[in-house]
Amino acid sequence: MKLKNSTVYDCSVIDVSKVHSDSGNITVVENSQNIPFDVNRVYYLYDVPSGESRGGHAHYELEQFIIAASGSFDVIIDDGTNTKRVSLNRPNLALHIVPGLWRELNNFSSGSICMVLASHKYDEKDYIRDYNEFINKK
Repeated sequence: MKLKNSTVYDCSVIDVSKVHSDSGNITVVENSQNIPFDVNRVYYLYDVPSGESRGGHAHYELEQFIIAASGSFDVIIDDGTNTKRVSLNRPNLALHIVPGLWRELNNFSSGSICMVLASHKYDEKDYIRDYNEFINKK
């Protein structure tokens, strides 16, 4: 399978809106409205021990919206040439990650929740889990 020729500059932080009232806030994410793909899977990471990293892989086809639903963490994206660190700490901001990039998540604050909206259902064949293999496919 061929890896897409994406760069870290193809990723962006998107404000997915926040509606504020005296009784709290709500943020809505809707397919084909404020997200550029249809969501086919949602998962979240939590109770990540201090100092641990998650991710450490790339995808051939999968797109993701990564949101700090609570707390904060950093996402490091890598296109084989450039690396970009994005700190997420507001639940109305989502990092859109396109296919063909290596990603790692680290620096999780205590009690943080990382919610991921994904374009595809889980498929192990879509993953590249070895960084050297990722570099060789670029």
